[in-house]
Amino acid sequence: MASPTDAAKNLPMIACLGTSRTLGTETNRPDVENVSALRTVMTNALCHKSTLVYDGHCSFCCRWVARIARRDRSDTFEFVARQTEGLTKRFPKMVEGDFNTGMRLITPDNAIHVGADAAYQIARRLRYWRWIAWLYHVPGIHRLTRAVYAWIAANRESLGGKCDDETCKPC
Repeated sequence: MASPTDAAKNLPMIACLGTSRTLGTETNRPDVENVSALRTVMTNALCHKSTLVYDGHCSFCCRWVARIARRDRSDTFEFVARQTEGLTKRFPKMVEGDFNTGMRLITPDNAIHVGADAAYQIARRLRYWRWIAWLYHVPGIHRLTRAVYAWIAANRESLGGKCDDETCKPC
């Protein structure tokens, strides 16, 4: 039987939004059989960032993600293309729903915001965009914002330019 030290060395690393963490220690380690389930549940709980999931094959989406990333001076977000391998294992709720309805923002408490609601959540977390985020709560603006976002999501490929199989690589 392996010692606790050997078992701890074999525990998987968690890619935690730019850092790596090992689950368990010699004195406080989870059951080795439950590490996979524990990793899925704890990944966001261990981290303090929100995860923005976007279509990595959409040039329009990639430009907006780059724009958000440039303004994210507090390192608030992790940016992950929806084509990233293992994404649904990390966020099982991502399997639900149609991703074509828009980006997803997953907060550290595992709440998922979709489309215009995600855009609002992003705006309220960015320093210079906070001043306009309150508009989302003005009567009528919420509904209008959702309608505009739905149109953009439906037309994002034509807004960002055509992309063939050779040039469609996650950004």
